[in-house]
Amino acid sequence: MAPSIFISAGEASGEHYGALLITALRQQLQDTGQTPAIFGMGGARMEAAGLERIVRAEEMAVMGLTEVLRHLPHIWCEFQRLKKAIRERRPAVAILIDFPGFHFKLAEALHRQGVPVIFFVSPQLWAWKKHRIKLVRKYVDRMLVIFPFEEPYYRQRGVQAEFVGHPLAEMPAPSISRAEFASANGLDPQKTWIGLLPGSRAKEIRDLLPEMLTAAQQLIKKDPGISFLLPLAPTLNNQQRAATRTLIEEHGSGLSIHLVENASATLHHARASIVASGTATLEAALIGNPFVVVYRVSRLTYAMAKRLVKVDHVAMANLIAGKRVVPELIQDDFTASKIVQQIEPLLPDGPPRQSMMEELARIRSLLHTDGAQPSAIDRVAQVALELIGQPRLGAEKNPFAVHGAKNKLSS
Repeated sequence: MAPSIFISAGEASGEHYGALLITALRQQLQDTGQTPAIFGMGGARMEAAGLERIVRAEEMAVMGLTEVLRHLPHIWCEFQRLKKAIRERRPAVAILIDFPGFHFKLAEALHRQGVPVIFFVSPQLWAWKKHRIKLVRKYVDRMLVIFPFEEPYYRQRGVQAEFVGHPLAEMPAPSISRAEFASANGLDPQKTWIGLLPGSRAKEIRDLLPEMLTAAQQLIKKDPGISFLLPLAPTLNNQQRAATRTLIEEHGSGLSIHLVENASATLHHARASIVASGTATLEAALIGNPFVVVYRVSRLTYAMAKRLVKVDHVAMANLIAGKRVVPELIQDDFTASKIVQQIEPLLPDGPPRQSMMEELARIRSLLHTDGAQPSAIDRVAQVALELIGQPRLGAEKNPFAVHGAKNKLSS
C-alpha cells in the first residue's frame, strides 16, 4: 500500500523546498511502483508537484502582531482543518518546513496522533526563543538543518539533528541568458539593472518598498540609465500584486521598474540588489550578487527583538561568515540616502565589489555537504522514507544526544 505523507510549508521559500521535496519523494518511491498520497498545506508550486492542498499557504503567510491578531480566527480554522485531515488519514510521516510559530503547534498535534515528525529548516532557536528547544525535544523526531553550525547546537541539547546542506547552495545558476531575460521582461540588456527585493509577504512590501523606491529615485538622478527589477513572490495573490503596483505608482514615478516572476534570475543578472532581510539575502549571497540588506519593523517589535535576539548580525550571510560581509541597514539606518551610499561602491568594477564577491563565494562553499552525499532535498526524502513504519525514538534513547559535533564553520 502506498504511504500517506503529510507536508506543510507556509511561506514562499519553504513552499519552494516543499515542491522539490514532493518530486524527490515520488522519484525515490518510483522503483517500488508506489505513488505516495501527499497532502497538507502549501502553495501553487507544491500543488503542481502533486500535493493535495488542505490549506492554501498564501492565506497563512501573515506577520506582525496586529496582522496575526486580525487573521487569528481564520488561522485557527485552517489549523483545525489540518488536524482533522491528520486524524482521518493518519499519515505515515510528516514533514514540516520552516514557519515555526504555526508548525510547533502542528508538531504537537501530529505527535499526539503518533505520526513521526521531521522539521526541515530549523527555527532560529540559537538566536531567540531558546526555550522552544523543549518543544523540539518533545515533538520532533528529526531536525534537518541547512546551516552547518545548527547541527552541533541541537545535538548538544539532545536533539537528533543532521546538517543536510542548503538547497539553494545546490541549485544551478538560472539557465536563462541575459538577452532572454531582457526580452521576456521588456528590458534593455545594455542598461544597468538593480534588483529590489522587499520580501515575499504583503506587509513587508508595504513597509519596505517605499523607501527602496525613494533610494531608486536618488540613484537614477546620478545614472538615468538604471532599470530596476522587482520580483513578485508566487505566494502573493492578485490583490496583493495590485497593491504592489499601487505602491510603485505612488513612490516610483519616473522610474523604469519591471515586475518579474523569477527572483533567482533577477539576482543572477542584476548588477547589485537591495534585499529585505530573509531568505532572499542568502539566495543573493549564493548566486554571488552584491547586495545591501535592509529591514524595518515597528518600534515596539524592534525594542522587544533587541532584548530577545542575541546575535552579532542580522543577515544570514554575515552570520555564516562570522563577520560583516554585506551592509546591514536596519530600523533607523534604513534610509534612502544610506542605501545609495552603500550600494554605489558595488556597481563599478573595483575593490569593494570584488571583495564582496570573494566573500560570497566563501559563504557558498560553507553551505555544501560532502560531494559524496545526496542533495539536501534528496536527503530529506530519504529520512522521511526511513521513518515510515519505524517506532518513535524517545529523547532518552537518542544516540545523537552527544557533545562536540564538528562545526564546519570552525574547522
